[in-house]
Amino acid sequence: MLPQLAFILAAVAVISLIEVLAEKSRLPAAALLTIAGLCYALLPGPNLALNPEFILTFILPPLLYSAALNSSLLAIRRNLRPVISLSVVLVLLTAVVVGVSADLLIPGVTLAAGIALGAAVAPPDPVAALAIGRRAGLPPRLITLIEGEGLLNDATALTLFTVAAVAATSGDFSPGGTVLRFVLAAAGGIAVGAVTAGAVRLLRRFVHGPIVLNSLSLATPFAAYLLGQEAHVSGVLAVVVTGLIVGHDTPRRSSGASRLQTAAVWRLADFLLEGFVFLLIGQQLPAVIRGLRSYPSATILAAGCLTVGLVIVLRPAWLIGTQALPRRLRLRLGARDRDDQRRLSVPEVAVMSWAGTRGVISLAAIFSLPLTTAAGASFPDRDLLIFCTYLVVLVTLLGQGLTFAPLARALGLRADFADQARTRNEARTAAVTAALRRLDELAGEDDEDSDVLDVSPEVIAELRAGLERRAARYRQRLDQLDQLEDEDGDARLPPGYLAAIEARRAVIDAQREELLRWRDAGRLPDASLRVLQHELDLEENSLRRPEAR
Repeated sequence: MLPQLAFILAAVAVISLIEVLAEKSRLPAAALLTIAGLCYALLPGPNLALNPEFILTFILPPLLYSAALNSSLLAIRRNLRPVISLSVVLVLLTAVVVGVSADLLIPGVTLAAGIALGAAVAPPDPVAALAIGRRAGLPPRLITLIEGEGLLNDATALTLFTVAAVAATSGDFSPGGTVLRFVLAAAGGIAVGAVTAGAVRLLRRFVHGPIVLNSLSLATPFAAYLLGQEAHVSGVLAVVVTGLIVGHDTPRRSSGASRLQTAAVWRLADFLLEGFVFLLIGQQLPAVIRGLRSYPSATILAAGCLTVGLVIVLRPAWLIGTQALPRRLRLRLGARDRDDQRRLSVPEVAVMSWAGTRGVISLAAIFSLPLTTAAGASFPDRDLLIFCTYLVVLVTLLGQGLTFAPLARALGLRADFADQARTRNEARTAAVTAALRRLDELAGEDDEDSDVLDVSPEVIAELRAGLERRAARYRQRLDQLDQLEDEDGDARLPPGYLAAIEARRAVIDAQREELLRWRDAGRLPDASLRVLQHELDLEENSLRRPEAR
């Protein structure tokens, strides 16, 4: 057990160090972790083998569920047509084109095996794409498209991969039967996800403690995946649907304390699981190389170039083709919402084309191919298919991952932080106005006969003064933002706006230091210190991202 413990501690240390380097260098942590895994793989000693069953059962569900919780169900619904286009149609097209090309051009690869390869390399990895996109500061609509695609494409690809792998091992491949099984698996996954989300909503009515709710949140993705697998439908899609519904329902159904705690736990889980996944990708290099000894170099080169080339070319070709559709046809295809109808600009198409980084899902799928067919023969060119998939992952994860942020900056695609801050402060002002109206009700000013709380005028006056100060602060922020827009239309936040936020942070630090002096002098017990620090931490939590305030 000690060697395993040492390995885990070393992995956590590497993940933490890479995260620090990524913050300082502004490079994507996913690419840096993969490089670290590659370097470790080249050193003498044992490597950690990729277990596809472990990845698909214990790693994928929590990562997808966390991403779904932080996504916007309404935003994805507003952009449903392009999301479906990327996550379903493009994945199926990529799988079929790669499969047919492999069947025709790679000796020994059958059509079913080729489609299995295509299904494995078709879905961009949501973990890497979202991490890179958010670090690059992409506009909200592009983040929504990447989120929606990343959440749904795994279900599409893994369902098709399972069907194709079974056909390749049995020798019985029927396009009609494949389509039917795919539709049933997808529909069943959606149904299981909706049922699981309904069960979570029901449980929340009876459970209110943050610890228990947090435990329920951690167990939910595994429950959804297990139910999907037991029902022989898409467990991945069940997890995603559950996460989207639960995430949409969370602001109404859970307390502030449980939301703060659950968010912190999921951030830590994401950090460790994502780091482990990308380290694991790099460590698979020796196993992949060992499987190529029986293949001619020309075959390896041709198969790798064919797969990588098709994966990279098909995405921009599809995006350009769908954006070129006439508006009338786009409406017939279901683009009824304004966001859904708006075409992507040329820079947006370029960035979305470069957001196709593949990851551990592709490797987990291709490594799950059986060694032999039902007839006892070796699976057709299994090692070559694994190499092609691994090459696609490395090329996209390192090549596209390292160049994505510079490309987005060069094309001028940045989120409008000033517009985001304006919307949030308008919402804050509306919330304060609602609070002031409720104070009037509590004071009995609107209706003397109403059943109100017995609150003293002094308390009402104190609450009103605090709310009015907040409203004045929000109005001042809006004035600063409006003035900046009138001057030069800059999307950045004005210096005075940011200075006010930094001043609030400095005031909080001063309060912390004074509390510590009281504790060190023996005037404040540690239990009381923790209570008071928690109050300051909650206030500081609202200042953690000043660029989007």
